[in-house]
Amino acid sequence: MEGSIIWILAAFAIYLIFMVVIGVICARKNENAEDYFLGGRKLSGAVAALSAQASDMSGWLLMGLPGSVYALGTGQSWIAIGLFIGTVCNWLFISKRLRRYTIRANNALTLPTYFENRFHDRKRVLLFISSVTIVIFFLVYTASALAAGGKLFNSVFGIEYKIALTIGAAVILIYTFMGGFLAVCTTDFVQGTLMLVGLLVVPLAAYGMISGNVSDVLDASGVAGGSAAYLSLTSNGGKPYGLIDIISQVAWGLGYCGMPHILVRFMAVRDEKELNKSKGIAIVWVALSLAFACVIGVLGRAYLYPGLLTDGAEEKVFIEMIIKLFTADYHLPIVGGLFLCGILAAIMSTADSQLLVSASSVAEDIFRGIIKKDADDKTVLNMSRITVLVIAVLAYIIALNPNSSIMGLVSNAWAGLGAAFGPTVLLSLFWKRTNFQGAVAGIITGALTVLIWDYIPLVNGQTPGSVTGLYSLAIGFALSLLAIVIVSLMTPPPSAEMLEEFDDVVNNRNIE
Repeated sequence: MEGSIIWILAAFAIYLIFMVVIGVICARKNENAEDYFLGGRKLSGAVAALSAQASDMSGWLLMGLPGSVYALGTGQSWIAIGLFIGTVCNWLFISKRLRRYTIRANNALTLPTYFENRFHDRKRVLLFISSVTIVIFFLVYTASALAAGGKLFNSVFGIEYKIALTIGAAVILIYTFMGGFLAVCTTDFVQGTLMLVGLLVVPLAAYGMISGNVSDVLDASGVAGGSAAYLSLTSNGGKPYGLIDIISQVAWGLGYCGMPHILVRFMAVRDEKELNKSKGIAIVWVALSLAFACVIGVLGRAYLYPGLLTDGAEEKVFIEMIIKLFTADYHLPIVGGLFLCGILAAIMSTADSQLLVSASSVAEDIFRGIIKKDADDKTVLNMSRITVLVIAVLAYIIALNPNSSIMGLVSNAWAGLGAAFGPTVLLSLFWKRTNFQGAVAGIITGALTVLIWDYIPLVNGQTPGSVTGLYSLAIGFALSLLAIVIVSLMTPPPSAEMLEEFDDVVNNRNIE
């Protein structure tokens, strides 16, 4: 095993050096703020597709989701079903119109700037509210990625968790700090490819090594309710799935139309022809990735038996499968090291995107948008890099607890961003009557609902989420949507200029 660790370490070292080199190369191409935050709107279809999906899925795809399936059964796949539906809808209905609108809305570089320009917010209220919301929830989201990295290094190399956390955070910080959006997207393309290969190869290789019938092995491992229940979509941990449970899991798909780090990829694609290429690539990637992540949870339970992962270690099922496969069964540690890099890729591809979006919210939207309106591009770039550093440090502090649940952290952040921005993005693109007051009401209502639902013990010392079992994104999205419609109808309609811009986007006129 000691010799295998050396090979795995070599694979990690080569991979990490490669990521940093990309950051250095891309840093030379950043001439202004648009280059740093959107790559000059020059992304190809393939890079945009894999970058969007790799930045979306994070370590959650290779650790959180397989861990949930491993522990509770394929009933947890309802989350994957919801995410697939959300991904398809996002690419088919949101991507093209959002790209057009951000160009028509005075070439907006960030989601907060898009809101400001879309609703002609002269006082920059939307800019401030949305920027603060992004920073708050992305702190938690970034912390989940850093925690996943710490657990990965801890499991593979036996490095103490805090040291492992520090190593992963440092590498992510270096290439994001230097290269900006182009570096993030280029590395995401590499990482998305590596993630998909690992997701496809590892479970198939593990299946070939399982002795006996999978169902019999699952029964022997003590799955709740037996293998039939474990493999059923209507069972969760041996108990029947209720309607609320299914709604809560499928509701994860609602988050897509409000995720700044995904939406910014739509804004950055070179042209609509490339965007059409992106759709097919992204949808196929997501379908395969989500399906095989669930398969990993099931086969991991059978393949690792008689060993059992409990007390939070379930999220390491993919890691343990790779180590056992390529050090004990196939004796190809360098290949195992590359697949473990796939997990690191999933972690890094999300953390870097979240850091960059947070930096753009602070530097471009708050600093140049509100505090120092005459700041030049060089000053904004410097401020963005300082912001990347500060947010990384704060996320690092949140992630210091080795017992942090990756699934729990992602769930909270995903709900907050999806509920705050999803309905506002959706209606801003498809409902002409949406106005400034409605957008403000929607963002505030969505964000506050998630915070109250998940964190305020209002019912006998418990949060509403704990009592009802309903995912905060479902209730937050619904209330935010309702708030936008009601407030927009109760306040003055949009100006003639706003209506003209809306018609231009719908009819693809005056889009440079």
